[in-house]
Amino acid sequence: MIKRKQILKIAIDSPAAAGAGTLAKAISKHYNLFYLDTGKIYRFIAYLKIKFPKKFNNKFIKSKIKSLKIKDLENNSLLSDEVGTQASIISKIKSIRKVVHSFQLNFAYNPPKKYKGSCLDGRDITYNIVPDADFKFYITANVKTRALRRYKELKKFKKKISYQEVLKSIKKRDKSDINREISPLKKTKDSLLINTTNLNKRSCFLKIKKIIDRKINI
Repeated sequence: MIKRKQILKIAIDSPAAAGAGTLAKAISKHYNLFYLDTGKIYRFIAYLKIKFPKKFNNKFIKSKIKSLKIKDLENNSLLSDEVGTQASIISKIKSIRKVVHSFQLNFAYNPPKKYKGSCLDGRDITYNIVPDADFKFYITANVKTRALRRYKELKKFKKKISYQEVLKSIKKRDKSDINREISPLKKTKDSLLINTTNLNKRSCFLKIKKIIDRKINI
């Protein structure tokens, strides 16, 4: 794997619907970083499993990941609850994590030349994918706030789902992410905790920007 030198690397971990994706996108845009929502890769694989159950095997997954483009991860179908549940199961499979891992590494350490670096968010980025990141953040919010955010997001796409169903799904996802054997969700000692429960998007962004600017402008 090629490693581009002197690039800015930002690693973000968070439980589901804590606002990490929105923040990571804003940070990436501001600092001209190549952005990847790593959880979307598992959602993409889960979507493939639902759509192509007979073709679904390691060879099929490898070929799809090899040709994966960022725009493929912007498909709104990946946001469904069914896909999310499957993604949670899939993310525990060692062979699948291995394929995704190499994709993430290449993305983090070899972003296209037009970018000044990379910004990845997921569940195990700070300690497993980019342990030498220049900045590490752990974004969180209380579970009811997160469920309400996800519920509103799904309603925008006209998804027929209740808030209680979303809350139940988020709690289940948290339990699965924290307790899985391979690369569980955890806050590392060197990650800065940002609680977004009572902060709007702008306030969160400015808080992180202040931390980054303080270090890169030294």
